Amino acid sequence: MRIRRPVAPAPRSRCPEAGAGLSCRRERADVKTIRVGNGCGFWGDNLDAPVRLAEAGRLDYLTLEYLAELTMSILALQKAKDPSAGFASDFLDVLGRLGPVLQAQPKLKVVTNAGGMNPHGCAAKAKDILSRAGLANRRLGVVSGDDLMPRLDELLAAGHGLNHLDTGEPLSSVRERVVSANAYLGARPIVEALAAGARVVITGRVADASLTVGPAAHEFGWGFGKADADRLGAASVAGHLIECGAQATGGLWVNADDSTRLADVGYPVAEVAEDGTFTISKPEGTGGAVNEETVAEQLLYEVADPARYYTPDVVADFTTVRLRQTAPDVVSVTGGSGRGVTDTYKVSVAYRDGYFSAGTLLIFGPNAAEKAGRSGAIILEKLRQAGLTFEASYVEALGAGDCVPGVVTARADPPEVVLRVAVRDPRKAAVERFTKEFAPLVTSGFAGTTGYTTGRPPVREVFAYWPALVAKSAVQPRVEVV
Repeated sequence: MRIRRPVAPAPRSRCPEAGAGLSCRRERADVKTIRVGNGCGFWGDNLDAPVRLAEAGRLDYLTLEYLAELTMSILALQKAKDPSAGFASDFLDVLGRLGPVLQAQPKLKVVTNAGGMNPHGCAAKAKDILSRAGLANRRLGVVSGDDLMPRLDELLAAGHGLNHLDTGEPLSSVRERVVSANAYLGARPIVEALAAGARVVITGRVADASLTVGPAAHEFGWGFGKADADRLGAASVAGHLIECGAQATGGLWVNADDSTRLADVGYPVAEVAEDGTFTISKPEGTGGAVNEETVAEQLLYEVADPARYYTPDVVADFTTVRLRQTAPDVVSVTGGSGRGVTDTYKVSVAYRDGYFSAGTLLIFGPNAAEKAGRSGAIILEKLRQAGLTFEASYVEALGAGDCVPGVVTARADPPEVVLRVAVRDPRKAAVERFTKEFAPLVTSGFAGTTGYTTGRPPVREVFAYWPALVAKSAVQPRVEVV
């Protein structure tokens, strides 16, 4: 991968009919392109971003990415309590606000994995919202088949061990504690839904980049074989770059400052061409930044081997990618390639792994960091005296370099630190007892101890992550269009 430092590029050309503030799409008039903007990077992302992006991004497709490994286990528990739940409810709020935009832009399509553990339940609610917005004629596609939980014992009995990718341990060792198991589906079912006329596509667990690959493959007629492997690889790069929302447009950028205007950050747009090349940009006038640094930082986000980035659609090669600043807040991306396709899906399994709690106190005054460490030791010692030790415990003084040990250089004697003590254990009662040992330090600990007014820390159940693989032949994606 070759990158260069940001330079001052030539002004972007414009066309009269584009209107103020809009770039001219005739810049790439020699090749067909589509504009895919991602307005959500995770469940909990900014609720205004999708609407602002849809209004100003001149999009063909708006994607909304809600799912992470922890999210799936949370949604599984929600569905267990209420069969009608189990999806990213924020999407329904966003869809309701998108009504006027969808009315004004009848060609705009929405693709999202907000369906989580219950894509049909999410689709039913979405259908009502569209109807109330006068959009009852918009066809709605539902992609399912990723949820392996109902078939888990059947798969294990058939020889699909779902062994842990790091340890090789078979899933049967924790089977009784498993709460969710989902295969990462790819772009094929999204293409099928779009080909059937869906204007809104709601999926369960689909790989993040596939939300972009699907629209590109549909619009350009790409197949999923060797002939289009490089195009699929390039589109996977595009999807990876925009999947985390504002991380590609200045969020978490190492050189961001007040001039970056992150309070008004624009979300990313990938303008993808039929040959797989594309640009990354953001709506004009928004805050943030799109340059070779911001794009390169996101390119390497959550990447183990950049030469082999595994997706359900293709094994993408990031080392062939070239970045070039072509205009203010526009980066051209070329050279994406593919190294074939695997015969397996990745599976994200979550299982119960005990209970966790973490509490904090503020320690100020001379020797604050030292007193914080001693205070944490006191909490654990008092619990030991009560007959309680824990499977795991951790004491840290935030502000004294403990957040990133050996990386952040702390002041020799910070005037204040936050003491954080955390424990994890299979016994819920033991963890609950731990939460009662913070407040006593306010009168029996060191001088300068405060910050207890928020009450006892909560006890949360721990869901551990179990990555595995399953043969694609054992998984059957399903597509329904309403």
